[in-house]
Amino acid sequence: MTITATVTTAEEREAILGAVREYAETELAPYAIERDEKHEFPREALRRGGELGLGGIYVREESGGTGLGRVDTVAIFEELAKGDPTIAAYISIHNMVAWMIDTYGDDAQRSEWIEKLAAMTEFGSYCLTEPGAGSDAAAIATSARRDGDEYVLTGVKQFISGAGESGVYVVIARTGDADSGARGISAFLVPADADGLSFGALEKKMGWHAQPTRQVIFDGLRVPASAMLGDEGRGFAIAMSALNGGRLNIAACSLGGAQWALDRAVQYVQERVAFGEPLAEKQSILFTIADMRTELQAARLMVRDGAQAVDDEAPDATMRCAMAKRFATDAGFNVANQALQLHGGYGYLQDYGIEKVVRDLRVHQILEGTNEIMRLIVGREMLRPAGSASMRSAANEHPRSA
Repeated sequence: MTITATVTTAEEREAILGAVREYAETELAPYAIERDEKHEFPREALRRGGELGLGGIYVREESGGTGLGRVDTVAIFEELAKGDPTIAAYISIHNMVAWMIDTYGDDAQRSEWIEKLAAMTEFGSYCLTEPGAGSDAAAIATSARRDGDEYVLTGVKQFISGAGESGVYVVIARTGDADSGARGISAFLVPADADGLSFGALEKKMGWHAQPTRQVIFDGLRVPASAMLGDEGRGFAIAMSALNGGRLNIAACSLGGAQWALDRAVQYVQERVAFGEPLAEKQSILFTIADMRTELQAARLMVRDGAQAVDDEAPDATMRCAMAKRFATDAGFNVANQALQLHGGYGYLQDYGIEKVVRDLRVHQILEGTNEIMRLIVGREMLRPAGSASMRSAANEHPRSA
């Protein structure tokens, strides 16, 4: 089955999720531990996901994507992460790139890249963070200097997923002077074969072993002016607009990974006998399982609420996405960590897969904006003159997702 955008009934939605679930169970889950151990990037499995429609999940159909809304998208990423949170998170980043090109690119850029990205015959990477500019994205120093009909890019990007594997890089660079702030930032499409593009060594990470993370280095790299994505000076706005979807996706990945860990913990405590009875008979274990399930369900509802806000183009969508990302990634890590604790020493062994999920989900609290930045976004919105009123009205206007 190929995923399509015509989701009008619960049966159609379940059919889509069933196809994604089958992909996760056959292409991701059986190899997750081995890929983690070998640091193996599953190119062919990803391309088979592209055949299913996973390379452009919320890219418009007329551009060659699947065209789903964000509510259906987060459900898809939750299912993918049950198979392997590492690969699900990479598919999220890839989809952000495809969406940015579809949304802000011109006809030539869409024609060149969307079909290949949607099919995952080419991969995409998003280059925003720098060694000296993480949470303060407006402080980026990578420069893009105009030289006739070209721009010359010089600088370094840090923590770039897919670096060295991708066919195209969305690069956020400074076209204004050093004091221009967010207004002096633009976005560019850099192909993998561009002269002056190179990569640092593979980062040795706590988790996410099956996707490559490297520095991306621009040494006097030249791109034609036509490589600019959107208008000059709009790069920061473009970069930030992509993050609502990215935050929802990574939150959904936390849900999927944590749900997988919880399911394993439930099975384990029913089978494991201690002091003459199954662990499941002990009240403290029951309370722990109940709290884990409750936290995940609360997080799931918040993620759906954020997704609905994006679908509805709600004025407070950024705040609701930030709340969902913060809550779901914290809850996901905590639930996975509790699942490890319930397994005792076995949870610490690689063969059980629990410790892998704990390692993978930990970074979700950092990327797409740290959870401290999510709190800043929410707090500042609430303290704006109309903040509290808009929050209350949003809850009243969207009771189905409140």
